[in-house]
Parts: sequence; C-alpha cells; structure tokens
Amino acid sequence: MSKLAIWAEVEAKPGKEQAVADFLKSAQQLAEKEQGTITWYAVKLGGAKFGIFDTFADEKGREAHLTGEIAKALFGKAQELFVKEPQVHKLEILAAKVPGGAKAYGA
Repeated sequence: MSKLAIWAEVEAKPGKEQAVADFLKSAQQLAEKEQGTITWYAVKLGGAKFGIFDTFADEKGREAHLTGEIAKALFGKAQELFVKEPQVHKLEILAAKVPGGAKAYGA
C-alpha cells in the first residue's frame, strides 16, 4: 500500500511542449523497472505545464526513485526543455481509494 508520494511539476519552454510530452511518455519504460515505485503517472496540466505523480510503500522506494534513471533524465533535460528546474515535492498520502478498498493513514 502506498504511504508516500512525489509530485514533480515542470513547465515546457515555448515550442517544446510536444518534446516534453514525448519525453514524459518515454519515461514510463523506466518506471516499469523500478520495484519500489508502486504507481507512476505523467500528466499534462494544460498549456506548457506537466506533472509527474508517483507512489511508494516506503522511504527506501521513494529515495531509489529520486536517485534513479527518471530523475537523472528529468534533470539532465531540464536546461533544454524546461523554463526552470523541475519542482519536486515529497508527499505523505493521508487517504486513498484504490482497487480492493479505501485506506486511511494515521487515523
């Protein structure tokens, strides 16, 4: 069950929106290989803004993701594709609706 998450937000440079979308779609292959990453989503927020949301069972999985191939690629492409460095936030999941039933944490 996921207890921890990451929310990362990026903004594409003008004219780079499709390149960012393609880059994020290609990262799914890397996410599939991460054993500690329970779920991984790449989303378009609208206009030039995009996000990545991932969930993890524990801090070990989250840290492995933050130092893994997706993070390296994301920050490696930052200057080329993004207006500024990706904004990464560590989150704690308080409650979730997931297959098999809802779960509340810390209740």
